[in-house]
Amino acid sequence: MIVPALSHDALLADIRSADCDPGQLHLWWLGQSGFLVHAPGLQSQGRYLLFDPYLSDSLTKKYATTDKPHVRMTELAVDPARLDFVDVVTSSHNHTDHLDGDTLVPLIEVNPKLIVVVPAANREFAAERLRVPAERLTTIDDDGSVSAAEFTIHALPAAHETIERDEQGRCRFLGYVVQVGDWTIYHSGDTLLYDGIQERLREWQIDVAILPINGRAPERRVAGNLWGREAAQLAQEIGARCVIPCHYDMFEFNTALPDDFVDECTRLEQAHRVLQCGERFSLQPQD
Repeated sequence: MIVPALSHDALLADIRSADCDPGQLHLWWLGQSGFLVHAPGLQSQGRYLLFDPYLSDSLTKKYATTDKPHVRMTELAVDPARLDFVDVVTSSHNHTDHLDGDTLVPLIEVNPKLIVVVPAANREFAAERLRVPAERLTTIDDDGSVSAAEFTIHALPAAHETIERDEQGRCRFLGYVVQVGDWTIYHSGDTLLYDGIQERLREWQIDVAILPINGRAPERRVAGNLWGREAAQLAQEIGARCVIPCHYDMFEFNTALPDDFVDECTRLEQAHRVLQCGERFSLQPQD
């Protein structure tokens, strides 16, 4: 099994040390599509946003006796009950590796003021899974934005594998563009390319794009994502300052190597960073 670069006590110590370096944006990959973001606060020492965390073995247990076992590849980086400093957490859609009750329920318990951002189309489902009143959740839809702590979160559709809407026309799968201080981060959620995605993302000057690279294959019997080369090309087309791959090295049946992603980024001269689970990425503001 893959051992995280940092985990548990060592990871928490590294996260806490970010408050001592307030001039930078810091991100930690926590596995699958989960990223912890630390940004200097205007009214506080620092703010923390957690994108789409999956910090449990719920899917491994759920599918253990089925013909689609979710065999974990990477050790757990941290117990969510120890993340008692998070201001905002997102879920981009209802799949368990992006809306995990075994992660989010303990996270809410240790962060009573936690702002939980979910697609408006998924509000009732999310509330039931997280065992909270629907009013406890902050909702967002395509073209909408919300202010949460000192983060401004904008939503745009994600195609997993198509853009799906509910009976009210609200998107079931979203990507998030998050602005905080001098930085702008794009977390795509699970998505393929679709008409207009590049144009919409060029509306922002994106410092870090976080994109899936596990691709798609019918034999997996799950909705697919960008392949590595597609992720590299999307990052280059939207002018991302740096791109980080995700959504691999978690489940044996649904993963990919980052080699094609790296090769294409190199060919395109697109700045990129491949992280180990538990590793920190830091970025200075542009001059």
